[in-house]
Amino acid sequence: MKSALTKNWPVRRVQAGRAARMRADVLAVEEPLELRVRGRSIAVVMRTPGHDADLAAGFLLTEGIVHSANDLYDILQCRDTDVRAHEGNVVEAVLAKNVRVDFDRLTRHVFSGSSCGLCGKATIAAVQQQFPKVKRPLRVAAALLRRLPAQLAAVQPTFQATGGLHATALFDAKGRLLVAREDVGRHNAMDKVLGHALRAGWLPLDRHILLVSGRVSFEIMQKALAAQMSVVAGIAAPPSLAAEFARANTQTLVGYLRADRLNVYAGRLAPAR
Repeated sequence: MKSALTKNWPVRRVQAGRAARMRADVLAVEEPLELRVRGRSIAVVMRTPGHDADLAAGFLLTEGIVHSANDLYDILQCRDTDVRAHEGNVVEAVLAKNVRVDFDRLTRHVFSGSSCGLCGKATIAAVQQQFPKVKRPLRVAAALLRRLPAQLAAVQPTFQATGGLHATALFDAKGRLLVAREDVGRHNAMDKVLGHALRAGWLPLDRHILLVSGRVSFEIMQKALAAQMSVVAGIAAPPSLAAEFARANTQTLVGYLRADRLNVYAGRLAPAR
């Protein structure tokens, strides 16, 4: 498989009891993307190229800079001489005039890991001040959720080719797939989905379901709250801080989601009929 998202690469295959041999492998492409606002660089993220406008929009949403489609006029690729060597990897977000940008504060948040419980508690409080709790929690049935992993797997072509990408998918309350994105970074895949929803005018997403291909980290829950997402599910288990954050913000958090089982770490599901 060869596309803008993948690159063929020679590898030496080493197996027990066999002579090493050369073969072709397929790698997921990773390149930097610089995001500018009002002519100033605010972030550089390592991402899989594609859906860069959605990635930029989602980043701005989850950083609390924009809140609706009305705040964002356009996202343009920069083609000036200063970035000719990086053409296609620099974008400029054109914001509405009334959108205030605090450039001193605007940096990608680095949240504390599991080794710093006190720092984590402080971070939860800080995020709650920025994004309100979910006001209308959505209740969905376990049977509906168990159907979602197969739908996500069916729209992960680059992962099937490389085994090296994360994915995020957005579903409506009836379990219909609306949009899915792949990326080398789980947070980027999340931003691409939320950015698409923002630009399409779908926010708030309190009547939707989010599924990620791996674990639901604390930052994933924070990003979900920025879009008022009330149901978040993952294929793997979440860390404790993500579960605490979900409970504090009236979000439903599901982990170990499989076709035959799931765990509910926060919130409630709809009763089985």
